[in-house]
Formats: sequence, structure tokens, C-alpha cells
Amino acid sequence: QVQVVESGGGLVQPGGSLRLSCATSGFTFSSYAMSWYRQAPGKERELVAVNTDFFSNYADSVKGRFTISRDNAKNTVYLQMNNLKPEDTAVYYCNARRTTRGQNYNFWGQGTQVTVSS
Repeated sequence: QVQVVESGGGLVQPGGSLRLSCATSGFTFSSYAMSWYRQAPGKERELVAVNTDFFSNYADSVKGRFTISRDNAKNTVYLQMNNLKPEDTAVYYCNARRTTRGQNYNFWGQGTQVTVSS
């Protein structure tokens, strides 16, 4: 049974930091590209950061402030968020994705709320 569970969200003041975690089970974590997405009220879900064994990439809006990392031994991916801004307020979702032999595998977590406000 596949599980993708985010944690670490909360309320933080502008300029503060949070570290999100995404614990997974039920699939071969090391073979999957892991991503963080976010969705603010009234807006579409957007890609924040993606990580594979070969590269990490970030949305322009978070470059230099957010860092994605993974621990294949713990089947967990992280998102370190520094210098948070009110516009970072959103529900943050963890995604696991893999395409192999023509089949797409795509797993989502339930999301964790991040609110940046004074």
C-alpha cells in the first residue's frame, strides 16, 4: 500500500524558516523523482522543486530560498524553506513520479498548510 505523508507545515512570520518532510512507503523510493508542489487559494497547483538522483530544480520564485533534499535510506524527501514570504502561503504537496516501460506512476500526499503572516 502506497503512503505519502507530509508534515512540518505551520504558521511562521515573514523571514522565518520551516522544514517540510514527506515520508513514503509502498514503492521503491530511490527510483522515483520526488517533487514539492503548492497551491494557494484561488490559484492552480504549481511545481516548487523537484529532485532526482541527478539533479534538483526549482521554481524561479523560490530559488536561493528553498532547498529540496532526499534520504533514500529513510524513504523521505525534505523541503527546507528559508526567508519565507507571505506569497509562499499555500498548501504544500509531496509528489512521487516515475515512468517505466511506458507506464506512469504518480503518487500524492494529502498536503500540509504553510502560512506566512505577521
